[in-house]
Amino acid sequence: MNLELNNKYALVCGSTQGIGKATALALAEEGVNVTLIARNEDKLKAVLAEMPSHRNHDYIVADFSNPSELEEKVKNYVSQNHGFHILVNNTGGPKGGPVFSADVNEFEAAFTQHLKCNHILVQTLVPFMKAENYGRIINVISTSVKQPLDGLGVSNTIRGAVANWSKTMANELGQFGITVNNILPGATATERLSQIIKNKAKKTGSSIEDATKAMQNTIPAKRFAQPQETADAITFLASARAAYINGINLPVDGGRTKSL
Repeated sequence: MNLELNNKYALVCGSTQGIGKATALALAEEGVNVTLIARNEDKLKAVLAEMPSHRNHDYIVADFSNPSELEEKVKNYVSQNHGFHILVNNTGGPKGGPVFSADVNEFEAAFTQHLKCNHILVQTLVPFMKAENYGRIINVISTSVKQPLDGLGVSNTIRGAVANWSKTMANELGQFGITVNNILPGATATERLSQIIKNKAKKTGSSIEDATKAMQNTIPAKRFAQPQETADAITFLASARAAYINGINLPVDGGRTKSL
């Protein structure tokens, strides 16, 4: 299938590891010019070195805990270089813990990093998408928007807000050839999952191996996803072939989520 992505421009957030990195590489393989964005310049340079050299790839150093800095840097980049047809919003999740014991500041920090920064990027990039009559905004959030996850109280709360923001944005931007969709990863073999397993093992007094097996047994596929599998779904939603898919939450979770 020809995804018709050749020579499109994409901004991929959180692209130095995990799903973000896998997405950047997958889009590049389809001929997309990818700009990476994250806070660690050394890691950005390392990923950039892995990208196909015959494309116009680049990176932006920005910290999503500082939305004004993010806005300034992305606006400057767009004014001096080019706009983007594709935006992949992807930021590391808040720390775990029960919602009742969460400090108010945890909610504020997560809201800033996820919803406020997503909104800043959309407002900055949509004018170019409108002019091109082509836009793909894909938010990497969580299956918790369908089924809250135990021990991830702040994340459950903020992810739900992002999902509703996204659906509202999809309704407003669809007329301009712009789609807005959410990818809901399940348990994916990333550094964050490793930390979650370690915390579960410590809390229950079990081994890492037993905690891993217990988590895998909750998934019909009986395994964790690889980041590339989620990246493939994102790449399809970014393509011309997905032009009539708008405003959805797509779980990539091996069937773990029990709701439809």
